[in-house]
Amino acid sequence: MMENFLINLFRRSSFFIILLTAFSKAVLCQPTGMVESAEWKNPFKPDEVDKAIKSGIEFLLSNQKDNGAIYDRGNPTAITALSLMSLAAVGHLPIHPNENGEAMAKALEFVLLEKNQDEVGYFGKDGGRMYGHGIVTLTLAEMLGMGMDEETDKSIREKCQKAIDLILRSQKVQKNQAQQGGWRYSPDSRDADLSVTIWQLMALRSAKNSGLDVPSSAISDAIEYLERSYKSKLDDQGEPIDKKSGFAYQPGGHPEYTTTAAGLLAMQVCGQYESPFVLGAADWLLDNIPQTNRKFFFYGTYYYAQAMYQRGDEHADKARKLVEEILLPMQRENGAWQGGGSESGAGEVYCSSMAMLALAVKYHYLPIYQR
Repeated sequence: MMENFLINLFRRSSFFIILLTAFSKAVLCQPTGMVESAEWKNPFKPDEVDKAIKSGIEFLLSNQKDNGAIYDRGNPTAITALSLMSLAAVGHLPIHPNENGEAMAKALEFVLLEKNQDEVGYFGKDGGRMYGHGIVTLTLAEMLGMGMDEETDKSIREKCQKAIDLILRSQKVQKNQAQQGGWRYSPDSRDADLSVTIWQLMALRSAKNSGLDVPSSAISDAIEYLERSYKSKLDDQGEPIDKKSGFAYQPGGHPEYTTTAAGLLAMQVCGQYESPFVLGAADWLLDNIPQTNRKFFFYGTYYYAQAMYQRGDEHADKARKLVEEILLPMQRENGAWQGGGSESGAGEVYCSSMAMLALAVKYHYLPIYQR
């Protein structure tokens, strides 16, 4: 109990520590002698990203239903959870005593409703399948310690652990060697793909960081699945021969923008910062940049922005500049982002949440995305 208390206290405090650090840098690190310089810029004055995020928040909350759900299309539980995660990623929490905090608290209460999780812990029964289950579980893991009261925190912890246990059982379903360690559309799937696997792996990592019961072997097995999805032959040491390549949707396939960005983020979240698979994927993405005509553009660009931020230096700088240049002009007057092609039916709440998560590298509030 004391361990959980300390973890929750730390997670609540991290937001205030970040804000205090930003204030200290802005106020205490000004050059001496800079009196009435016209070149000095107020670090707290909203820039274009801040303005876009503000409009995006207003759009998301305008789609909140009476029952607390935030969605326009798709699966209510998963889309509401995704909205919660995007709001938290830009600095808002259900414990904040303002309109946004109250709206998030109401959304969190909706996600926690008994009807949204079945008796075995599954959050995907509304049609979200294991995609939705992973999204909801990751969101709850990130919300641990951020509930409105002790009872809510207890509910988050219990439901999240139950969801984690389902992920662990699903991973152990018999699969062929290439597919072992991964997940696919249903808890009893006998194959795997990288896209579904990433959500489960991120949820496991976040839950473990929060003190829930997650065996390290489950994370290691999932990392091995990702490594098998990397497009390259391996040398005698098990390292990729192709020093610049990417991750495929399934082992043996060809690297794609979305799957490479997803694999790169997940590997780093799991601590594999200097893995040759990470180094190769990050360099591959320098050449394969986001483009609006790419399949699953918003989905991939969320991963791309966060993954390249994790990598740092040239990769982070180039990615943030590109993402902002592309996403900011795409925002509609109502504050939403709208997808096309493969995402044309996804809904504006989904696309807007993904866009905000991509732009959130400026803030890096959520623990899972901090490097």
